[in-house]
Amino acid sequence: MFRVLTKGFSQEFKRWTDAVHAANSLKPKCKSWLEDIRVFDGENLVWVYSLSHTYPQYIGPGTYRRLAILFLQEAAEEQEQVADDSSNNSL
Repeated sequence: MFRVLTKGFSQEFKRWTDAVHAANSLKPKCKSWLEDIRVFDGENLVWVYSLSHTYPQYIGPGTYRRLAILFLQEAAEEQEQVADDSSNNSL
């Protein structure tokens, strides 16, 4: 379970893809050097964005690789679901 957290916002997501999209959509609202957007995987902080960095930071060794693989798995599952739905609709 992933949790996106920032000032005035907290939401949980089952998928990494949904969590990172939600976090990225909050970037324009991050206007202070003291505010940040954080994504937790369970209790572990895995992603953080703040104005002090040009790009989001992945926290922990191997985190970027693990989340990239998870992103690809979720995308493949989504494509399979779309293919299954379209084949069921054409019957």
